[in-house]
Amino acid sequence: MSSSPSDWRAPALSMRWWPVFLRNLLAWRKLALPSLVGNIAEPLITLVAFGYGLGLLVGEVQLGHAKVPYILFLASGSICMSAMQAASFEALYSAFSRMHMQKTWDGIMNAPVDLDNILLAEMLWASFKSIFTTTAILGVMLALGISYAPKLLLALPLLLLVGITFSSIALIFNALAQGYDFFTYYFTLFLTPMMFLSGVFFPREQLPGAVRAVSEWLPLTQAIELVRPLFLNEWPAHPVRALLVLALYACASFWIALALTRKRFRG
Repeated sequence: MSSSPSDWRAPALSMRWWPVFLRNLLAWRKLALPSLVGNIAEPLITLVAFGYGLGLLVGEVQLGHAKVPYILFLASGSICMSAMQAASFEALYSAFSRMHMQKTWDGIMNAPVDLDNILLAEMLWASFKSIFTTTAILGVMLALGISYAPKLLLALPLLLLVGITFSSIALIFNALAQGYDFFTYYFTLFLTPMMFLSGVFFPREQLPGAVRAVSEWLPLTQAIELVRPLFLNEWPAHPVRALLVLALYACASFWIALALTRKRFRG
């Protein structure tokens, strides 16, 4: 009698994720405008309130050997934070609705599409939603004249990687959740501390040594280390390390999320 395959086996991926992605796109298209407004309102309010309000009190921030306006410092960190939040929200609340409440995943698996490709589609869809949101926010930042650095064009593929990373992490919690309330732990105990430790609102150099050492390896820190120099029309100091750390978080988290989701559906 053969044993059932391990939940931790390697992902079996193919292009069958595309119809699932397309299905999510078509379903979302009717609500695209309200969704966009909802996703960009909070980060833009934060940017204006802190950037122009607190920024008048702070003035400039020491960043390396140079001083930069606080609004520019905040904008370069908040756009990474927005990518994180948009990807996380989609991979938690929306994905959970399709998986658990609406039973959409069960219906899709009646077609020749397996769970591995459904989860890949959900991860890529959440990443697409995050880059859609951050592109709109970046457009507003350009309209406000915060930065016109030519290197900003390179921020979009980097922000897509940020979305992939955080959607993969969020899918772990999606696999464990029994209800929407469970996601409060993720936002309160994981995302919120990361926002304050990763250099979004103030330089990490102000943190105590031990805390700064931990924050060095947070995914949001690596995202900001990649994107913030582009706002200054500079190159990141350690791009290979930051890219590798984000890729490692993304790959490991997706594998864990897939194993936990397989276990959930098997049970």
